[in-house]
Amino acid sequence: MEILAFGVQADEKPLIEHAFEGHHDIRCLDVSLTEDTAPIAAGHEIVSTSVNADLGPRVLQTLAAGGTRMIAQRSTGFNNIDLEVAERLGLTVARVSYYSPYSVAEFAWTLAMAVNRWIVRASSRTRDFDFRLDGLMGRDLRGRTAGVLGTGKIGEAFTRIAHGFGMSLLGWDIVENPACAALGMKYVEKEQLLAEADLISLHVPLLPSTRHIIDAAALKAMKDDAILVNSSRGGLVDTDALVTELRAGRFAGVGLDVYEAEAGLFFRDKSLEVVEDDTLARLVTFPNVIVTSHQAYYTVDAVGQIVDATLKNVLDYTAGRRSENVLVPRAS
Repeated sequence: MEILAFGVQADEKPLIEHAFEGHHDIRCLDVSLTEDTAPIAAGHEIVSTSVNADLGPRVLQTLAAGGTRMIAQRSTGFNNIDLEVAERLGLTVARVSYYSPYSVAEFAWTLAMAVNRWIVRASSRTRDFDFRLDGLMGRDLRGRTAGVLGTGKIGEAFTRIAHGFGMSLLGWDIVENPACAALGMKYVEKEQLLAEADLISLHVPLLPSTRHIIDAAALKAMKDDAILVNSSRGGLVDTDALVTELRAGRFAGVGLDVYEAEAGLFFRDKSLEVVEDDTLARLVTFPNVIVTSHQAYYTVDAVGQIVDATLKNVLDYTAGRRSENVLVPRAS
């Protein structure tokens, strides 16, 4: 059986091909799955997709009509998949429920430190042999307060690093994590966390209840010199509201690895095109903002685990097994 994998990055391709060798043939495409590219999957029973694939009703209908019966998404998040439509069409859907939380947590800290210490500006200057320190003053994080929204595996990993920095710890989640509490984290209401934290990092999934959890009111509740980091899902932040606050001169730094309208932009080379997204175009002009292209997970360790889990999902499907990764089970 040949499996068709959409949205495969160049660094990811050899890992996928090596993992599937001896099990199934796999054809890797660098194009994302969209309404335009979905017909390519015709004749492929199993399709593998990336986190920014369009798996809405029209794409799912095209896949099902072309003979696809199983979708193996190479990510933990699945907010891009219409699961009700998939079930109605008889499509099995599986995701990767776990991979290295350290990859994302460490990258979130990379963003936090980069904006705090003006690393991008400093590097740009020294390339021009400008070695002035004007405008590069940051802050010690030791003794300041880290606020962690979402204290699951990734949030816990982020918290452990914050503890290592010597920061006070505030947390918010539906369920408290005993490991975070053991580090001295105090669980508080979201409003208190936003008002008191010097560094806020988002580690909650994107659900209807968490969409724009950082909205205009939340942004106004934050300290003027706070640092905000989002390495989870773009839809957690109301980007238009964020731009409004940044234009008012607020926040010491903002690090975003995700963006709510990233589909169709991230993972692609748009350098020779006119980007029509005015919000993103404005966002990247702020000197205290760093935007990266959804790369927090992108380590050889995490991607290797994602690929191995995707292979397992495929083998489970072909063998008629069901695991914790299955979102929509195989139709009987």
